Amino acid sequence: MKLCVIPARGGSKRIPRKNIRDFCGKPMISYSITAAINCGLFDKVMVSTDDEEIADTAEKFGAEVPFMRSPENSDDYSGTGDVVHEVISEYESRGICFHTACCVYATAPLIRAKRLHEAYDLLIQVFDFFYNKKAHHFVSCTCLMQSKL
Repeated sequence: MKLCVIPARGGSKRIPRKNIRDFCGKPMISYSITAAINCGLFDKVMVSTDDEEIADTAEKFGAEVPFMRSPENSDDYSGTGDVVHEVISEYESRGICFHTACCVYATAPLIRAKRLHEAYDLLIQVFDFFYNKKAHHFVSCTCLMQSKL
């Protein structure tokens, strides 16, 4: 199974509420959710958040929020890798396992389904070359695509 994790912490200091702030008529996070769902690559598109309003907005646009992010991964020093690891571990504790996880940032309103497909294809090419197909894959699709935006 393939998972898309969209991290969206509620405590942004520089731009308060940036993940759900209006951007061209819709909440910022809605663009990432829509692209992830519409690309058809993922079995689950979930938002990792510590904020009820972000969770409600994410669910309104079709993402799952099956659990809230821990306080340990909700501070100014938590990294994306720690957040994705927490999500995967929580799913595994519930008996749900993924062979591929992709992180798409909530503040990426220009992301498109086509770019997610390109990033996924690149991931598979690289991992198929270096590792066997049973390896667990993790990629930050937004980072892979920065040079193409």
